[in-house]
Amino acid sequence: MKEITKLAFDSSRTSPTLRVAVVTETYPPEVNGVAMTAQRMVQGLISRCHQVQLIRPRQSQEDRGFSSASFDEVLVQGIPVPRYRDLKMGLPARAKLLALWKQRRPHLVQVVTEGPLGWSAIAAAKQLHLPVISDFHTNFHSYSKYYGAPLLGKAIGMYLRWLHNRAHCTLVPTDAMRHELSGMGFRNLQVLSRGVDTQLFHPSCWSRLLRQSWGVGDHRLVALYVGRIAAEKNLPLLIEAFRRMQTTRPNMKLVMVGDGPERAKLQAMHPDLIFAGMRVGEDLADHYASADLFLFPSITETFGNVVLEAMASGLPVVAYDCAAAREHIRHGENGLRAAFDDAHAFVSQAQRLVASVEDARRMGRNARMTAEKIDWNQVHDRFEMLISNTVQQWERCHDRKARLSFVPDL
Repeated sequence: MKEITKLAFDSSRTSPTLRVAVVTETYPPEVNGVAMTAQRMVQGLISRCHQVQLIRPRQSQEDRGFSSASFDEVLVQGIPVPRYRDLKMGLPARAKLLALWKQRRPHLVQVVTEGPLGWSAIAAAKQLHLPVISDFHTNFHSYSKYYGAPLLGKAIGMYLRWLHNRAHCTLVPTDAMRHELSGMGFRNLQVLSRGVDTQLFHPSCWSRLLRQSWGVGDHRLVALYVGRIAAEKNLPLLIEAFRRMQTTRPNMKLVMVGDGPERAKLQAMHPDLIFAGMRVGEDLADHYASADLFLFPSITETFGNVVLEAMASGLPVVAYDCAAAREHIRHGENGLRAAFDDAHAFVSQAQRLVASVEDARRMGRNARMTAEKIDWNQVHDRFEMLISNTVQQWERCHDRKARLSFVPDL
């Protein structure tokens, strides 16, 4: 009979202590929604006295990883992601993972990303009879049309379905995403929402010095975008909406926070826009709070953490009726939603936002109140319950199969 690593119970806790192997091809200090969410979930597990083994690509020659009693980083080989030189994609590492998990078996494997490293993790976990959960963070199948290869979308969708259906369950951030993926043949989908750090992202981070660096005073409006500066983010519509807003508020500014393959081209085409580059932590929070409104025209999001960060910062948001905006924006109360992929509607809502500054500020205050109720602790509690139930169900099933296969000597 194969060795089974039973859940260990801490007498001071009501739930068992787990060893969770988290496999991801992106993690801070890389800056993107998947990396930041993965870090949040890892921190949530550690704060609840679980042990985490994080497996990720080495991000630089100087990268040595970090280890402690409750956290151990294992670095594997990676290669730069095309068009995103600062990001790494993990190479296949099945043999390494097999050796690692044979030496010290985790109770559960969580696969955050679907690249070669994630595929290797699922294969190794299956060989060792370990339960696996996967995360669906990115609509890669919808990206292909933005990069001149629309026919690849179907093949990518088939690969993603095949990979995720090998897991015991797949975590998605919204019920709408669960419904969409279910219609595509994805099975065993579980909704696990996202939270927002309302202490970091706060209206009090407003900075007069930062606004002065943008060339604006207290009474000029600043529109903000935060995210990748890439084709799949629908940025031509962002700029179109801003130009239309300028017909009402000629002295408005647009600040774009982030980086990506489209930045140089857009910067050359629109020299009056402010490209602030990548920002993190308190610096990022200052940029949010020092703006007046947030524009987010993406139609490829699975969630869109930046929507919640903007709301927590007291900004009214204009976004399409999908992902985080559908979950948390009440149209006309704490932000504005446009019908999905309706460019005219998006521009109209953006114009509405600048028609009345007082109305926009009212929505911003309500957005902050909404964000205060979106607590990461609730997300972490549900995640802990979900993985504990997964491990316990797997152990019961494994024990039952072992008993059925046991034939006593006569």
